[in-house]
Amino acid sequence: MMMPRGQELLQPVKPWFIVASLLLALALNLLPLGRQPWLPDWVLLTLAFWGVHQSQRVGMGMAFVLGLCMDVQQSALLGQHALAYSALMLGTHLAHRRLAWIGLWAQVLPLLPLLVAAHALQWLVRWLSGGIFPGPLVLVAPLLEALLWPLACWLLLAPQRRPPDTDANRPL
Repeated sequence: MMMPRGQELLQPVKPWFIVASLLLALALNLLPLGRQPWLPDWVLLTLAFWGVHQSQRVGMGMAFVLGLCMDVQQSALLGQHALAYSALMLGTHLAHRRLAWIGLWAQVLPLLPLLVAAHALQWLVRWLSGGIFPGPLVLVAPLLEALLWPLACWLLLAPQRRPPDTDANRPL
C-alpha cells in the first residue's frame, strides 16, 4: 500500500510511552476538580487515540483495568467506566483502518459518535442503577473530547516523528 501524499513516516512507538501516556491521563482524571459532568475524560480520549493508532498493543483488557480504576476512584458502580472504555476500544478497533487514512480534522466526525456512545453507556448504567440524569451539560464532554482530538494526536505522535533527513541519496 502506498502512503498518502504528504503524510510523514513515523517511528515505532515505544511501549513505555504508551504506559506513561495512559498513566498521565489517569492522573489527570484523578485531579480533585469536583464532579463536573462537562469535564473531558482524559483516559477515554487517550484510549481512543491508542485504539486508533496502536490497536494491537492497547486493547480491551487495558481499557477494562483503567475503567475499574476510574470506578474505584469515583465511587461509581463497579464496571461502569470499564464497560464504556471497553466498548470504545471495540469501536476504535473496528474503525482504526479507516481512520488512519483520513485527515486529522476529518477523524473528528467518525470519532464523535464513538465518544458519545461511550458517555451514553455510562449515563445509561448510572440511570439503570438508580442515579439521576445530570442534565444537558453531559453533552459537552464528548464535544470537548472531539475538539481535543487533534491536539491529543499531535502530542501523542510527537515522539514518533522522524527528523527530516538531509541525505539526498536515501530513498525514504
